[in-house]
Amino acid sequence: MSESRSVVITGASRGLGLASAKYLYHRGWRVVAAVRSMDKGMAALREATGAAEDDPRLLGVRLDLCDPDSVAAAALAIGELVGVPDAVVHNAGIAAAGAVEETPMELWQTMFATHLFGPVALTKDLLPGMREAGRGRIVLISSAGGVRGMPVIAAYSAAKGALERWGESLAGEVAPYGLGVTVLVTGVFDTEIITDDGTTSFRDFEGPYGQHHRTIDKRGRAAMRIASPPEKFAVRLGRALDGKAPYTRRSVGFDATALLASNRFLPTKAMHQIVRVAMGLPGYKSMRPPTPRLGPTARTSILLAKVLSAPTMQRIGLFLMKIRPPTPPPVDSAAALEEASKSPVRDSDRGQENPNHD
Repeated sequence: MSESRSVVITGASRGLGLASAKYLYHRGWRVVAAVRSMDKGMAALREATGAAEDDPRLLGVRLDLCDPDSVAAAALAIGELVGVPDAVVHNAGIAAAGAVEETPMELWQTMFATHLFGPVALTKDLLPGMREAGRGRIVLISSAGGVRGMPVIAAYSAAKGALERWGESLAGEVAPYGLGVTVLVTGVFDTEIITDDGTTSFRDFEGPYGQHHRTIDKRGRAAMRIASPPEKFAVRLGRALDGKAPYTRRSVGFDATALLASNRFLPTKAMHQIVRVAMGLPGYKSMRPPTPRLGPTARTSILLAKVLSAPTMQRIGLFLMKIRPPTPPPVDSAAALEEASKSPVRDSDRGQENPNHD
């Protein structure tokens, strides 16, 4: 009997990672679960799979993708446990909601460390062995946010989009050595990451983007009710690991399939409007502060400035200054001057005004 193929799955203690580890374990794979908490994560995996603590086909390594030392240590541990893995599944991820104006830069750094920098570092450490062996598949788990930039989850969308672009670049580099890259674009699955407990929120429902948040939150909760079970994703992942193409990008879930098809055939402008309407966001300029209405003279001046050169506009301005009648003094000031000219000046007043007057 041939030796079991080995697969490394990051974020294997919950959600899609847990379902995938369970599915592959029961199909004979040797699963290396990369988790942040070994005790908690491995306990969840053993309960899900029914594996014993000393089962050689269910192994664990500690991995914190935001810690470069942890990534390096995990790569060494993987080599000691299984040698060169047959597959690496970059599944670990975090979710956060909030407009760009609301989200702190620390979130962006953590988001990219989790979804891009950590996976790149782990892959760099494992690639030499995989390249020497001339085999292996690297699977990147993306989502709808990696296909289109989605409002209110900009940090997540940006990180997933970067993950996909990295995968495309990597595929071209490693294909000559017999390695392949697969990107799986997931739809909505019933996991913790789509719940309030699994998402870090920076949303201000009373702030300038409050209307966005209320509408998106309402529609997001409706979508959660029709989310697919994670076991369906695990089946598709199993098929992807058997792939032979140097690079492939596949959707998992009806909603992801529809998005990929629309994004392929529809123009960018149309897709932007489809996303806006689907999420219930206000239309262009609909929330812009009101601007004062310009009078006919001001509108005419703006129109002339658009079609005439600057020197011509200057000459017109000088001409208008010459022919414009002088502005009369205010009524009150004119009356005061007239009254002052009519009032007699007494000798006593003259003496007070100039004491040296003869």
